[in-house]
Amino acid sequence: MATKLWAICLVLLCTLFTSVGQLFLKLGSKTALLDFSLLANYYLIIGIALYLVSALMLVIALKGGELSVLYPFIATSFIWVSFLSVRFLGEAMNSWKWLGIFVIIIGVSFVGIGSKKRRIKGFNRNKK
Repeated sequence: MATKLWAICLVLLCTLFTSVGQLFLKLGSKTALLDFSLLANYYLIIGIALYLVSALMLVIALKGGELSVLYPFIATSFIWVSFLSVRFLGEAMNSWKWLGIFVIIIGVSFVGIGSKKRRIKGFNRNKK
């Protein structure tokens, strides 16, 4: 099965939702207590809801491609979280974090290139 572009885009959107959900979970954890007040912690509720939406989006995306191609794109959530934490939590970026982002981009690019080569080979094989 060739991985469709819409499935890759949906996985990338899924990682954005997951990362924003992680941001809300972090914000909610500042006041979280292990009692019934968790039910009124709107940051936690929004974070969990974003995780659920993200999971549903991932299930839909998996119908459009190979798991071995789509799942490595989940690593882009590390990129989103880095940028969101700098912007909304005041965290700092350092050279190691930038290097990590660069390595993730290179790795995901290799997955994309590898999936295109496999699809072309499969197409040629089916034509014989």
